[in-house]
Amino acid sequence: MKQHRLLPTNENLGIVIPDSQLAREATELIRDTESEFLFHHSTRVYLWGALLGKRKNLAFDEELLYVAAMFHDVGLTSVYRESQLRFEVDGANAARDFLRSHHIGEAEVQKVWTAIALHTTPGIPEHTHPEVALVQAGAGMDVAGRGFEGYTEEQRAAVLASYPRGTAFASKMIDAFYEGMKHRPGTTFGTFNDDFIAYKDPGFVRADLCSIILNSSWG
Repeated sequence: MKQHRLLPTNENLGIVIPDSQLAREATELIRDTESEFLFHHSTRVYLWGALLGKRKNLAFDEELLYVAAMFHDVGLTSVYRESQLRFEVDGANAARDFLRSHHIGEAEVQKVWTAIALHTTPGIPEHTHPEVALVQAGAGMDVAGRGFEGYTEEQRAAVLASYPRGTAFASKMIDAFYEGMKHRPGTTFGTFNDDFIAYKDPGFVRADLCSIILNSSWG
């Protein structure tokens, strides 16, 4: 049976962070790879997602949700500065490799891979597995305040007391996205990720799908 620890700031919230060997090793790996800023963000993504899942009475695997939240932004780190994949795919692949190394079943691995790969693609995750939907919702809440009013003031205060956003969160988050993608701007095509490149780089020219279609080899 898995052992868990309650969110330390307020046990009455009933939100648990997995304390299994798998979860502990995921935490250690991400702490060693990400900045404290991204680690706190990733933990909050889990907590927001778990709170939402509880509120909606969704049946989700806390351990899978936690691993997906931990790895969801690892593709933005310096480890992937040479990668030409989408950063979401780098994170999804890293989580897949981690889970396979722990002999997790392929169905569970695929849930986590999809949750990470689609976490910047609103409009699709909510129609799939709860773990996929909750990672995307948790990320949206933490970065842009999506669903903010659905959480009580007590819940928000408890999460931030344990894993604070700190000062200038918005600008730091934009910087983290930019630093993780500036060497591969082409991977932002068709996503909102190109907003980060355009915001930080005045010389960035967005790809225009209509022009691509009109000037394709089809004539």
